[in-house]
Amino acid sequence: MTLLALCFCLKSSAQKLVLPNAYDPSDLPDSVYVGDQMFHVQGIAIDRSKGCMYFSFTSQFYKTDLQGNIIGSIDKVQGHLGAMTMNPVTGKVYASLEIKDDEIGSNISKKLQVNEVSKGSSVFYIAIIDVDKIDRMGLDPEKDGVMTTVCVKEACADYDAWVSNGGVALEHRYGCSGIDGVTFAPAFGSKNPKYYLYVAYGVYGDESRTDNDYQVLLKYDVSSWSKYETPVTFGEIHTNGPEKPMEKYFIFTGNTRYGVQNMAFDAFTNRIFMAVYKGKKEQYPNYDLFSFDCSQKPFKAPLKGVEYMTKPVNQLSLAKDGLCQDEIYGWKFKWGSTGICPLGNGWWYISENGKNKEMKTNSCTARLYHWTGGKTPFSSR
Repeated sequence: MTLLALCFCLKSSAQKLVLPNAYDPSDLPDSVYVGDQMFHVQGIAIDRSKGCMYFSFTSQFYKTDLQGNIIGSIDKVQGHLGAMTMNPVTGKVYASLEIKDDEIGSNISKKLQVNEVSKGSSVFYIAIIDVDKIDRMGLDPEKDGVMTTVCVKEACADYDAWVSNGGVALEHRYGCSGIDGVTFAPAFGSKNPKYYLYVAYGVYGDESRTDNDYQVLLKYDVSSWSKYETPVTFGEIHTNGPEKPMEKYFIFTGNTRYGVQNMAFDAFTNRIFMAVYKGKKEQYPNYDLFSFDCSQKPFKAPLKGVEYMTKPVNQLSLAKDGLCQDEIYGWKFKWGSTGICPLGNGWWYISENGKNKEMKTNSCTARLYHWTGGKTPFSSR
């Protein structure tokens, strides 16, 4: 049984889940370290039942034990492998994968010494990784059958779109820069224990536009995704995926820089947490971390500052915790944008990314934290 699968046992209040003694962190290390990487860490995940942790370093994927010893890796990942989560049913890791024609994509291509993505050819996938097959270093996603991909067509369409807002023609509907944060969670406002995949947009931090102040979430039922899953072929792009998400939600946070970097459903609080690179618009508090309660029912309302979308759309409200400015709730917290992973009973592994400037290498220290619920959201053990 995977870590998330244990979280299905509902407490009678339906506000939290009963978590077994296995979630006592006394047997877990205070930190798990992986270093000497070309790119910075993008996401982390854990399967405690198998004693494994997983790390995304943009173009490489690592499997370690809980002491940080590397068991195996996937190399030659085409594009930007980002945030990740575990499917509670299959135990496979689901990660965002962007192949982009912008500055980020160009930088990755240069470091990997591969051709840049041509303008207009960006595509966004969910990479599905069979972590049980990772048993050695240097696995090839094309030759070794460890990864398939499913196209997120909705995000592709919003990224490619041109819109008119304030009389100005703008690229990228809602400021969509692709996708990043992913998590499995229940349906909002429902007591049904079934989990769905939620995919969050990246959002450009353009301070001159007003249509990029929302976080955007897509909801998918992945139980039928086998018909879309396509093996990886380096240099080739496919668009096999569902035409539309089951639902699309908007959460007003004020603008951020590249949207939701990491996202995780925490059964203990029954919330989804969103870690971001804080924005720069002076009218907003520009928090690093937000959360919202999954027991709430979405409400319909027009989007503020988005002239081209006048009809009411599904929206979610932030949890009223932490700091608050102008009815925007959140926290100032240095870590989390490069990985957040709830363990249960308020315990989390949170990524602290580091850089060796002399060696020009990157590292991740996944450190054990405990949820406080206060103005400082987490404290380390």
